[in-house]
Amino acid sequence: MNARFNPRAMRLLYFEDLSVGQRETLMRTVMDEDVIDFARLSGDDNPIHLHQEYAATTRFGERIAHGLYTASLISAVLGTRLPGPGAVYRSQTLNFHAPVKIGDVVSVIVEVVELNPQGRRVKLKCEALVDGKVVLNGEAEVSVPPRPAPKPAA
Repeated sequence: MNARFNPRAMRLLYFEDLSVGQRETLMRTVMDEDVIDFARLSGDDNPIHLHQEYAATTRFGERIAHGLYTASLISAVLGTRLPGPGAVYRSQTLNFHAPVKIGDVVSVIVEVVELNPQGRRVKLKCEALVDGKVVLNGEAEVSVPPRPAPKPAA
């Protein structure tokens, strides 16, 4: 078992458990180590993320987190909380509105906006906010497993 796996932080929902308007939120402080680790994993070594001297010369004036790091927090919600384990990404749109800086607290809000029983597809509105300001938004579509049929009595 992976040491990072925490079943208490997960919420398993089947398609039949979902309703329009259902929401889940995740808050995360962006740490320097997160940005460095994301660069290592993704291969995106853009100096705006990693080098303060370079970043100071940009319009942001300081290092910023990778946009896809912020987007990955949406994936964390979808895969662990709403809908949770078993959900499979079908698509994701992303609109970036403002930078996320080291030390920012990002609040990710995911909300069910449409349920399609054919294929058990779910559309979700996704937002990431810093200090109440939208820094990223978009829409995700996922497939969600059905509730398993009860096993016949032996």
